[in-house]
Amino acid sequence: MRFGFHISIAGGFSKVVERALLRKSKTIQFFSRNPRGWNYNPLNKGDINEFKRNLQKTDISPVFVHMPYLPNLASPSREIFDKSLQSLMIELKRTEQIGAQFLIMHIGSRLESGEDTAIERVSNGINKTFNKVDNSVILLLENTAGMGSEIGNKFSQIKEIFDRVKDKDRLGVVLDTAHVFEAGYPIHNKQGLDYTLKEFDHLIGLKRLHVLHLNDSKTDLNSQVDRHWHIGEGKIGLEGFRRIVNHPLFKHLPAIMETPKKDEKDDFKNMRVVKSLVEE
Repeated sequence: MRFGFHISIAGGFSKVVERALLRKSKTIQFFSRNPRGWNYNPLNKGDINEFKRNLQKTDISPVFVHMPYLPNLASPSREIFDKSLQSLMIELKRTEQIGAQFLIMHIGSRLESGEDTAIERVSNGINKTFNKVDNSVILLLENTAGMGSEIGNKFSQIKEIFDRVKDKDRLGVVLDTAHVFEAGYPIHNKQGLDYTLKEFDHLIGLKRLHVLHLNDSKTDLNSQVDRHWHIGEGKIGLEGFRRIVNHPLFKHLPAIMETPKKDEKDDFKNMRVVKSLVEE
């Protein structure tokens, strides 16, 4: 398993690889712009070229870009849906320009609308985006904890989106360990982990799983409250993560940690812990 972190792009993309190497990352994830707004600046060609040159000197792979927080294809608001659609199109293009292979997207919140209607909106949005933007970037849907009116906390909901997307080869999944636990899947014990993987494979297919978000949970099983925590210090626990990182169906995957950080020392700690769990 290749471990890495979500890396800050503060000061430019040219600083990303240095920060990743400091954390001994073998894979990386980052935003392409400010994640808390709609506005963006065009990518700086020189900055991106330096990032690519720096990356080529390492064995860091694959590279993931994460969508900003505001887009919500499940929204019943036409204005928000249209802005989200435009944002997704832009991010697919930016991901290709950066040279990343994958773009990660939160599935969204249905708000006051029904589940099936929201799933249909998300699926239609993805189909429209793929029709407008034809590139090799794979869009990854991230499972959710189920907070509020989030959709995507059940594998059956993600399956419904896949069933309605026409170009399935351009679509995949990122499985967040904290979210899946908070959504009610008991991955903290062996029986629960095996059950979860069996259900995922049956409904979606393990071939669609491209990366793990490796996070412990500060909240209980089925809490539907999204609170990431340090590896082994939350409700999933050290033994839970030992089984996860050594599971034969996971071992080939990259794993991105989005654990809390006051400073870089928190990342160093989480990397040490997760590496100590790997069995030869």
